[in-house]
Amino acid sequence: MRIYQARLRQLHRIMAPIMILPIILTVITGSIFQMAELGGKEEDFSWLLAWHKGHFGSLNLEMIYPFLNALGLLTLAITGISMWLQMRRPSRRSS
Repeated sequence: MRIYQARLRQLHRIMAPIMILPIILTVITGSIFQMAELGGKEEDFSWLLAWHKGHFGSLNLEMIYPFLNALGLLTLAITGISMWLQMRRPSRRSS
């Protein structure tokens, strides 16, 4: 069980720094574009929507960016919840 917990923490530790930038980028660009759309200026901010979808100039990840984002976020959520549940579980020590 200790090995499982260590691997879970290791996976979470590796994935967190990798996923923070795409998640923050998606949240910020989506929110700002939504505000621009509410103000009727979505044409001026179409580049934000492109970034939101994963089109970064010559690097076009639109086909896989949402799936990578979702997979990374799901991995972080599952590992984080698993670690949290293990921490809350009372230890079973035999006396």
